[in-house]
Amino acid sequence: MKTSAGILLFKREENHLYYFLVHPGGPFWKNKDAGAWSVPKGEIMPDEDPFERALIEFKEETGQTVQGKFIALQPVKQKSGKTVYGWALEGDLQTSELYSNTLQMEWPPGSSKMIEIPEIDQWEWFESKEAQKRINSAQAAFITELEKILNETE
Repeated sequence: MKTSAGILLFKREENHLYYFLVHPGGPFWKNKDAGAWSVPKGEIMPDEDPFERALIEFKEETGQTVQGKFIALQPVKQKSGKTVYGWALEGDLQTSELYSNTLQMEWPPGSSKMIEIPEIDQWEWFESKEAQKRINSAQAAFITELEKILNETE
């Protein structure tokens, strides 16, 4: 079964928590919004460290590196069966400075035509309630768990 690893970046502003989410690029995701957003993440290769993969994917999908005190979160299982490992990090990014790597995909499926698409086409900060609506339903557990951890440490 496939596994991925990603980073849930968050920031605090005026007693509110905001989460940095990404929207996948390409024609399949073009008109999808609620439930289509995600933490920046990518597939873990065999014998690869999940945390290292999470850092690599963040860089590939935003053009930025992150560092600091990471909080390990419980893995979640998406409807597809994919397990996603996540780490939370408090930090900030200006979305205007971000860029994504690109990839080739066949479109339309079965056409043998290849198109180049950005892996990520949008980056945005969402307040907690909005983030829970936009993020993949399984990944919403990352936000719930992080808020519980933060409430316990304050």
